[in-house]
Amino acid sequence: MKQILVLGAGLSSPTLIRYLLEHAEENKWFVRVGDFSEEIAQKRVNNHPQGEAFKFDVYDDEQRTREIRKANIVISMLPAKMHFLVAKTCIRFKRDMVTASYVSKEIKAFHEEARTNGIILLNELGLDPGIDHMSAMQIIDRIKGEGGELVSFKSSTGGLVAPKYDNNPWNYKFTWNPRNVVLAGQGGAQMIRRGMYKFIPYHKLFCRLQRIDIEGYGEFETYPNRDSLKYRSAYGIDDIPSMYRGTIRRPGFSRTWNYLVQLGATDDSFVIENSEDLTYRDFTNSFLRYDKTKLVEDKFAEYLDIDPDSFDMYKLRWLGLFERTKIGLKQATPAQILQKILEEKWGLSSDDKDMIVMQHEFEYKLEDKYFRITSSMAVEGKNNTDTAMAITVGLPVAMGCKLILGGKIGNTGVQIPTLPEIYNPVLEALAPFGIHFTEKKEQIDEPNGH
Repeated sequence: MKQILVLGAGLSSPTLIRYLLEHAEENKWFVRVGDFSEEIAQKRVNNHPQGEAFKFDVYDDEQRTREIRKANIVISMLPAKMHFLVAKTCIRFKRDMVTASYVSKEIKAFHEEARTNGIILLNELGLDPGIDHMSAMQIIDRIKGEGGELVSFKSSTGGLVAPKYDNNPWNYKFTWNPRNVVLAGQGGAQMIRRGMYKFIPYHKLFCRLQRIDIEGYGEFETYPNRDSLKYRSAYGIDDIPSMYRGTIRRPGFSRTWNYLVQLGATDDSFVIENSEDLTYRDFTNSFLRYDKTKLVEDKFAEYLDIDPDSFDMYKLRWLGLFERTKIGLKQATPAQILQKILEEKWGLSSDDKDMIVMQHEFEYKLEDKYFRITSSMAVEGKNNTDTAMAITVGLPVAMGCKLILGGKIGNTGVQIPTLPEIYNPVLEALAPFGIHFTEKKEQIDEPNGH
């Protein structure tokens, strides 16, 4: 019986763990789930006869060594900064490892050592990164196979609230880590358009928007996401003239969010003294000039050049930025205070369901003609546990694990799922779970190049 060690039983793990347990008997697996909270691990395993839950501390060298040595394969769903310790131990005992996280510099440095030891460290096998890579590469390889020349590629993903439960003026609720949402984009973004490199600093990021439509769900907007250029090599499209990666939101979100960025409320670099004694109104006022003759709302609107009667101003008032509610957080940064404000307004209720949307656009030349393929996906969550995010992150990881245990992946070293031997079977296995793409192909006069 092969032992699967799952480290981390948080929000991204329920669907993953359930899939492994449901298929454990037929595949002769035993699934051990370790988390710093044994209670959460027990909840995920739910007394399944093919599973076991236990308390796990990744920083306990003796326990980490013991558990990884006993396993046949390790799935790390821990915070990204902890993967290094897991990977290092996996290499020592020649154990394969799967994660849904981006390849860090530390993990990348293990490539040759992992290959020498004959193991695979398969990363970026979740949603974004993950499903985005696999679905994009499947079409890129198809275009190349037909003799086409790719001239533009853009890809965007968003975690949103499902339409039926979209009932606030921002058309947004937290479906994942709130802190990541508050700090999103702070490294700026890079892309290439028609051969020209474009670099967008953080303070301009939420002004550089694009519009997209997803059939059945309507119109969305995207803002640039991180470094669009680094995947050119991984995708085998080093010379592509135009490439863009974006984050999807409903129209109007980015414009209003940008006011909070310009105010300074997303800054995480300094602490506000006596923050626990301030009110939300004091917090907002702390960024504005001193003028005892004007209301905070008026100074705010004037400073950011917002029409006081606009819908944007209504959305900002709705958040509670001007209320006299005590912050109650000691030595907090602006970003931490803003997160607390937002969690009170953007939290998912027990009945809410989330939604994942993803869209790729490929423009290519074939026999002196130009074509565009638009490939779109939308997945709605089932409940507060089996969220769309948990489903789309967890299932690819589970299926990648199954392929490795079945000897279906020959590559070793540090890998991401851009190879046909990975993406074809994983995408095929995801389709029955409602994770599939709808394609539209059309001939165009010339490439738009976003």
